[in-house]
Amino acid sequence: MHKSWLQQVRHRAEYFVFRLVVCIVQAFSPSQCAYFARLLAAFIHQGLPRRWTRYGVARENLRIAFGDDLTDAAADRLIFRMWVHLFQLVGEVILLPRKVKLCNIVEAVQFRNKAQALRGLCSERPVLLLSGHVGNWEMAISIFGQFGFHMGLVARALDNPYLDRWFFNFRKYTGHRPIPKKGGFDVMAELMNRGGALALLADQDAGSRGEFVSFFGKPASTHKSIALLAIEYEALICVGYARRLEHDRLPNGWPRYEVGCEEIIDPLDHTTGDAVHEITQRFTAALERVIRIAPEQYFWVHRRWKSTPQSRSERRAAQRRKAG
Repeated sequence: MHKSWLQQVRHRAEYFVFRLVVCIVQAFSPSQCAYFARLLAAFIHQGLPRRWTRYGVARENLRIAFGDDLTDAAADRLIFRMWVHLFQLVGEVILLPRKVKLCNIVEAVQFRNKAQALRGLCSERPVLLLSGHVGNWEMAISIFGQFGFHMGLVARALDNPYLDRWFFNFRKYTGHRPIPKKGGFDVMAELMNRGGALALLADQDAGSRGEFVSFFGKPASTHKSIALLAIEYEALICVGYARRLEHDRLPNGWPRYEVGCEEIIDPLDHTTGDAVHEITQRFTAALERVIRIAPEQYFWVHRRWKSTPQSRSERRAAQRRKAG
């Protein structure tokens, strides 16, 4: 009981601080948000101990992805720019409902492979829209909603219920349907059965039971559920992104974005061999290509290669150790 009370107090305090930040950011212009994003990034990158900011994780990830071609100095600059991007992302998410509307989307966004994406979205088959923690994924979802392409948004529920409710309302304001990652399969199946669309982020570590595919040349554990959903419901997979175009802004200071479709994957093209592995590898390779275009806009502090492939005997031994 005591622990539950303290947790509720903490959740309320976190939410109060968050709403205070939201109120402050809403008083700023997009250009001012970008300026303060650089200041906060400099404080995080240079003013705090690196063990607090997962600098070592980011540097190791960059070493895996780019090898010795990326010097320590270049990696340090890239990590700093990543922090700038993440703080800009927070400001843009808060300002998004006010600054980007149907009346100015044409000015704020340029589209890549638009015809290819429209063919997939307008087909009678269900669609899985995949992206990763690159660029502004919330911006892409908002644009789809404003154009009338409403979908289910699959995401893990936040531990803080007040913050979770805020993001729930934010994501549905353009007509989307937020779906919890845990316990939401029935809703996902219902959407797939009636030819709807699901949006997911597909670049997180899936643990030892995931499907290991090449990501920047190293095996990375990836969730099998995406390929399994695509196969079961014959759903097209559209790998997309929203990339901020640096130094290109609207008169109101809002940054222009490139919203693109990197690849359309049809599970019916994979009827022989290991379809789950092949499909998972294809969308992972597509995400890698997107990240290579703007590596500073990727979330490098996530431990993408945390899990390592194990043989069946090793997995069984690990399970016995856990059970015993």
